[in-house]
Amino acid sequence: MSDGDEKYWYNLETGTVEFGKISPSVDRVGPFDTEAEATHAPEKLAERSRAWAEEEAADERWGSAKGAGEE
Repeated sequence: MSDGDEKYWYNLETGTVEFGKISPSVDRVGPFDTEAEATHAPEKLAERSRAWAEEEAADERWGSAKGAGEE
């Protein structure tokens, strides 16, 4: 068995936690060490998405300010 076979996964299609690689990879996120961690996957994904969006917006603002001063 590979490492992910003995971990928990969150199934995005069904909204359930699974132990091992049961579902197709496109439907699952993980791996997680505990069932509790996997249960909170949607919140974690939303948190990371917000952080990435904020970082991207900051990068775009920085590039715009630099570009405006170079003209």
